[in-house]
Amino acid sequence: MNVVAISDLHGTLPTVPPCDLLLLGGDLCPVADHSIENQAWWLHTVFRRWLESVPARKIVGVAGNHDFLFERNPDLVPNDLPWTYLRDSGLTWEGWNIWGTPWQPWFFDWAFNLHEEQLEQKWALIPDDTDILVLHSPPHGYGDAVLRSGGTEHTGSPSLRRRIQEIQPRLAIFGHIHEGRGQWQLGPTLLANVSLLDVSYQPVHPVWQCELTR
Repeated sequence: MNVVAISDLHGTLPTVPPCDLLLLGGDLCPVADHSIENQAWWLHTVFRRWLESVPARKIVGVAGNHDFLFERNPDLVPNDLPWTYLRDSGLTWEGWNIWGTPWQPWFFDWAFNLHEEQLEQKWALIPDDTDILVLHSPPHGYGDAVLRSGGTEHTGSPSLRRRIQEIQPRLAIFGHIHEGRGQWQLGPTLLANVSLLDVSYQPVHPVWQCELTR
């Protein structure tokens, strides 16, 4: 199965190559205007047209911390978009069990913030037989490093890393930390920070691709 994954689009809608499965890791809406009205309009119009044009057999996505509409006014998110939106929920598609969740360690006043003990409860909802995880934020130690005044800080969730090690999905994609772009192997799990934009919000990275086989 050919998989394409993208996170942290912030309104940039790239060309997607033909694929079986497109995964969207959140922070979809434009960064210039976080208003509920603008995000609702953008999803109904620009985002809809892009989804309709993507040459993927299936599209699955989650929201991110910039996607306020999904957290605060979910009734305004169009329910007829040609994708499957996941929020602590899952689906089985062609035999692959996919689970999506948007949460992140608490960060200022953004959307989908939780403290670590609350995050652990969210990760506990991930079924043991999950094959593909669609996340917004990274597990601790993988694609989560940011530069602070005191040095490098790992900002990912420790309990998310533990849950991934417990259930051992085939693939877990995420973003949130733009400067954390890359991929790693954690046991049998391929981890990938698939951020499209860099730390300056410039779309410098290509869409991420991989092949999953049984």
